[in-house]
Amino acid sequence: MEQRELGDSGLFSSAIGFGTWEMSTTTYGHIDVDEAADAVSAAIDHGITLFDTAEVYGPYISEELLAKALGNKRKDIVLVSKVGFAYDEDGKNLGRNSQYDHVIERAEGCLSRLDTDYLDLLLIHWPDHDTPFEEPIKALEQLKQDGKIRHYGVSNFTPEMMDECEQYGHMAANQVGYHMFDRRMESAVLPYCQDNNIGFMAYGTLGFGLLSGAFTSDTSFGDGDWRSSGLAFKLPLFQEEEFAKELKVVERLKEIAARHDKSVAQMAIAWTIGHPAVSVGLVGVRNEWELKENVAAVEWELSSEIREEIDAIFTEENVPTHVTTDQAI
Repeated sequence: MEQRELGDSGLFSSAIGFGTWEMSTTTYGHIDVDEAADAVSAAIDHGITLFDTAEVYGPYISEELLAKALGNKRKDIVLVSKVGFAYDEDGKNLGRNSQYDHVIERAEGCLSRLDTDYLDLLLIHWPDHDTPFEEPIKALEQLKQDGKIRHYGVSNFTPEMMDECEQYGHMAANQVGYHMFDRRMESAVLPYCQDNNIGFMAYGTLGFGLLSGAFTSDTSFGDGDWRSSGLAFKLPLFQEEEFAKELKVVERLKEIAARHDKSVAQMAIAWTIGHPAVSVGLVGVRNEWELKENVAAVEWELSSEIREEIDAIFTEENVPTHVTTDQAI
């Protein structure tokens, strides 16, 4: 598996990472927990070295399941988690909180649940607009000094936010959504990361399932699935009219992929990690079959002709890719 450096941090990761949002068991509907755990072990055997989780996934469930699945293989991987929310005693999310003491406290919780002495990378999950960014960055610097984390960064931050953060310490990465149906980051966030030696971790590489090739006009999302709202990070990707257009795009993308003996999911992964600013593309894996398909995508370098053909499909089907504006956070 190709290894890539996250910015100029000296921390290297496989080109695709194992995203564990689905392992929260509370936001993607039913998953087979045992199958997902087996996929973690198999992923390491197939060369995936980065595993991404967060305390809010569940909350806590994803971290706990990942720790059990990793077992004694913890030392073989790059372990990433995220903090930045407050919770009541029942685990209800009370909103964003990135105050200094809170970040320190929540990081300790991550270490405990993940059964590890340190995290390779800890991120502030979402910007807390009620707290100066100096506070979380200083907390992360303290955690690094104390040996609790090796590196730190942010998630879902704009260039202006990152600029402020960089006044207090240098970030290894920013983790933001990026896939064929959502190219908002191309206008400013991706160039900023590239120009300032900050790694870019792309989540939603498969368009939250849109680019898996598994959806049809009969696909529906239950109450336990966050996509049932119709929105995906402020885009109407799962609303009826948009969803119908997107399915047409995917069917045409499948034809391009098939000409190269690949699946549309493999093409989606290759498309995302082929951007020069992308350090790692995160992909959710439910079982070993999905894992093997994802890994096979890494070797496929899309030509400029293929990329142009992909763009033409979006234009012809009148599906916007939101290239011009960064994500409103």
